[in-house]
Amino acid sequence: MIVTLTPNPSVDRTVSISSLERGSVMRAFQTREDPGGKGLNVSRALALHGTATAAVLPIGGVYGRLMLDLLEPLDVQVEPVRIRQAIRANIAIVEPDGTTTKINELGPQLRDDELDALRDAVRRASGTATWVVCCGSLPPGVADGFYADMVRSCQADGLKVAVDSSGGPLVAALAAGPDLIKPNRVELAEAVGRDLPTVGAVVDAARTLIAAGIGTVVISLGRDGALLVDASEVIQATARVSQPLSTVGAGDALLAGYLHAVSSGSDAATALRTAVAFGAAAVALPGSEMPNPDQMAKVDVQVTVDPDPARLLDD
Repeated sequence: MIVTLTPNPSVDRTVSISSLERGSVMRAFQTREDPGGKGLNVSRALALHGTATAAVLPIGGVYGRLMLDLLEPLDVQVEPVRIRQAIRANIAIVEPDGTTTKINELGPQLRDDELDALRDAVRRASGTATWVVCCGSLPPGVADGFYADMVRSCQADGLKVAVDSSGGPLVAALAAGPDLIKPNRVELAEAVGRDLPTVGAVVDAARTLIAAGIGTVVISLGRDGALLVDASEVIQATARVSQPLSTVGAGDALLAGYLHAVSSGSDAATALRTAVAFGAAAVALPGSEMPNPDQMAKVDVQVTVDPDPARLLDD
């Protein structure tokens, strides 16, 4: 069982247009609504591949009711925590070449008792779990140390903890020593305070965090695939997507693929290969749709151990 915690979920509305022209009236040729939030995306992807998962999230307002409707047909154990304010709705505007413009709302203000209820829900859902995955932004007013506290409490209960966030919440969580973090290159650069233009720069940044107590760092690199760095290995995996449709949720699919593999006993190289296959398959799907096994199996992934540190990464 893998438990995901999404403190700031959203209903994701994806609008597909021929081209984005600021200040113009444009007509969408396709729209869709998906349950959104990084942890929910991870749970959705895991469920499609037969990995037991439970999703803990706050629910409130009209979008909360819509969220539950969207989640009902999915094979995900949902642990909703009722809150007084409404959860948010996010908009993604997608062009035919996969270029995505996102508009994310801030989310609700959570009261102290509601935060306590989220913590209690994670504890209840984790009875048979091996991993707890803390994902995404925090709602307005929640202290940056929220994920750090979750890392410490879950590890004290014998659970492994992954964190996929950014900014202050990620930096605070690093001090707690999570077993896994999954930043993208920009998020990793912010965490270490320097630009990361090459493979070697990314690896050095990841090794700095590992020396400070992080177990494994998996960095998503867009067109350059992903890098895995731990105490003994550096591995890169890449895959080509011939017809990209949407990058929304691709990093979440990547994280789900990694967790799906390691929870089944895969080694690091196999886990990263699986992660990149999940992520690449997601890019070829509309909106924040998560890939199923057939879609993932079509992806050709190239794996390189000890990649060239001088290689420049795609901007």
